[in-house]
Amino acid sequence: MLSWVWKLLGVSEGSPESRKKLGVVALLYFIQGAPAAILWEVLPVYFRINGVSLRAIGGLRLLELPYSLKVFWSPLVHRYGDRRVWVLACMLGIAAVLFALPFVNVAGVGAIVLLLILALTTLSATQDVAIDSYSVGLIRREEEGAANGVRASAYRVALVCAGGGLVFLAAVLPWNSLFVLAGAIFVILGFTALAIPRLGLTDEAREHWLKGFIGWAGTWRVIPLILFVLTYKLGEFAIGPMVKPFWVDYGKTIWPATDDLMFQIGLFPTTFGIVLSVVGALIGGAFISRYGIFHGVWFLGLLQAVSNLGYSLVEWFNLGRFGLYGASMFESFSGGLGTAAFLVFLMNVCQKEHATVQYAFLSSIFSLTGRLIGGISGLGAEKYGFGGYFAITFLLSMPAYLLLPWVKPWIQEERRE
Repeated sequence: MLSWVWKLLGVSEGSPESRKKLGVVALLYFIQGAPAAILWEVLPVYFRINGVSLRAIGGLRLLELPYSLKVFWSPLVHRYGDRRVWVLACMLGIAAVLFALPFVNVAGVGAIVLLLILALTTLSATQDVAIDSYSVGLIRREEEGAANGVRASAYRVALVCAGGGLVFLAAVLPWNSLFVLAGAIFVILGFTALAIPRLGLTDEAREHWLKGFIGWAGTWRVIPLILFVLTYKLGEFAIGPMVKPFWVDYGKTIWPATDDLMFQIGLFPTTFGIVLSVVGALIGGAFISRYGIFHGVWFLGLLQAVSNLGYSLVEWFNLGRFGLYGASMFESFSGGLGTAAFLVFLMNVCQKEHATVQYAFLSSIFSLTGRLIGGISGLGAEKYGFGGYFAITFLLSMPAYLLLPWVKPWIQEERRE
């Protein structure tokens, strides 16, 4: 069974070094996915249960702007300290935020709530810089397909454990206890980052980060790359904040009892759905290893965009629980495919010795329009209804495909017959 998995990922059984690297990548991106699980899987449900409006839930996405601004402090991570220690410090800070949440009233979304979420997103974004930089430097070009399949899968496993697990447990435990439990787990995860090998940077790379960045991005050809990265995941970001509220509102007509509804949300779109996205990420990595990054970006990304229409069909035709299950399964599986392709692309176009700032730049800009449109997603759902709004999110995914001819030269891979 294990040998079949290695074969699927494109990793030779006789390559213990590659397998060890994949293990490190899996650990790091499990750590990276844990804060995102709180933001995207847990808090929307927690806020909605406590009566927070769709408009406010969508607006809270604006507090995720640190993910789009992290490039401005990424040189600090690049120049100073051990990237493993950066991860530990950020996880301890996030744990402190989770310990504080039980003591504030979220119903009114007051200043303290806003500050706590902003602290969580800033710490999480800084941690992302350290983890992404370490991973780009660790992985060789020929290992990128397999590594990013594992990377996307581990990230989603974290969403299952920290996201689906907490929502699932909310059916039997009080929310305050769950946040304390989550904080304790984050402390443990932070210290596990110290177990991975130290991966240093040369003094020249640390000191001349600006020269390396300008030499990489200082020509006109970077403009199509920026536009592509800005728009590729626009549809995914637009639909993301409204998926769980849709499950809450639509699910009430199917499961009137709150405990039953929480069980369904914790089990299907969060836990079981993310398991499907893990499978999708692994298959996406295998697809890229065989057919190349360019084919993966356009084909797998298109499947991800089409999946947004599934929820529209559920709303328009009132397809009930089985329609809801089907839409969730398709969206989760194709999301894993598309994410694996995009992560390989981002890693591939960066120079390894300057990856801290370059990758932070790319990941910042791709999330910028996503955070902004996520911030108004509640307004869109209220104005057009869930079905109409989800259809609009599909259309938002299309402009990126017009830029593919100009983006293709950035990809560093051997020609495939």
